[in-house]
Amino acid sequence: MSAAVRNLRIGLIPGDGIGKEVLTSGRQVLEALQSPSLKFSFLPLSAGWGTFKSTGTALPDSTVDALKAECDAALFGAVSSPSTKVPGYTSPIVALRKKMDLYANVRPVKSVRGVKGPQVDMVIVRENTEDLYVKEERSYDTPEGKVAEAIKRISEKASRRIGKIAFEIAVQRAQVRAANRSEHPTGPMVTITHKSNVLSQSDGLFRESVRAVFDADRTGKGLYSKVNLEEQIVDSMVYKLFRNPEHYDVVVAPNLYGDILSDGAAALVGSLGLVPSANVGDGFVIGEPCHGSAPDIEGLGIANPVATIRSVGTMLEFMGLGEQAARIYQAVDANLEEGKTLSPDLGGKAKTEEVVQDILRRL
Repeated sequence: MSAAVRNLRIGLIPGDGIGKEVLTSGRQVLEALQSPSLKFSFLPLSAGWGTFKSTGTALPDSTVDALKAECDAALFGAVSSPSTKVPGYTSPIVALRKKMDLYANVRPVKSVRGVKGPQVDMVIVRENTEDLYVKEERSYDTPEGKVAEAIKRISEKASRRIGKIAFEIAVQRAQVRAANRSEHPTGPMVTITHKSNVLSQSDGLFRESVRAVFDADRTGKGLYSKVNLEEQIVDSMVYKLFRNPEHYDVVVAPNLYGDILSDGAAALVGSLGLVPSANVGDGFVIGEPCHGSAPDIEGLGIANPVATIRSVGTMLEFMGLGEQAARIYQAVDANLEEGKTLSPDLGGKAKTEEVVQDILRRL
């Protein structure tokens, strides 16, 4: 009897700027991974600033409906956002995370072996649905001038589930290291980042809720028994992240802090063009490179495709395709370690397609 074929449909949302260029590389990699038992098909979808200018909405309902009804996962390219307020416009990726309940933004940050600098190997797990990103703001006039206010919302439910996925990632990373006979300097560890010394109710609830997941496990199944737990106030976390990045394994943070920390951590490995992410929910995942739309290099064919290709790997991991993800990571690492076919942001001269072809060859 022949083995069952797994047919997966991937939504492709290029967005704006270089998103259109790098998303093609993600599709090429998925096509190269196909086998008699694994097939991919693709559904082009629209979202972004360009979509807003042409249709009046940055995230059409048809895109969300198609993701829910027709797709197993998706890849998102990049999005441009106006620097000033535009009536009716809101970030489509932020809205998409909420509408699809993609509550975790998972960002692996890893340095390349043999490259000079700190040896970084961490995952930043960012709560994806609340905090200041609920975008509930108001402004009003006072005798002393205008005042603007923004709601920071932290819930026990969201904090507990982001804590759970952080601990699960720490356990999984430890298992992979054990299989590869390697170690992390601190062993499996989760670092809770917060500012509860000032924001005792909101950040305090985040801290308490994540710790409660850990404490409940110790009296239950004990899945996290080998995971170390520590805390860092966010300002000292930034200092220590740059002073001693080798220390960190899994960092879990509310939405805003996680956003800032993950972009900052990208500087430790050379470029945002290297850093992938996945927006993860209980039944869906969207791979998304961490870089922006980079309009200054749009159309030049020099965008770094590595973050997108690694995002394909991260997406596949959360789809249960760890073997295919590992092949992607190995091919990308080999390209970077050799250093002969690099994009300009990494000091090379290769075009986007040249980098892609080198990685495909290694697959």
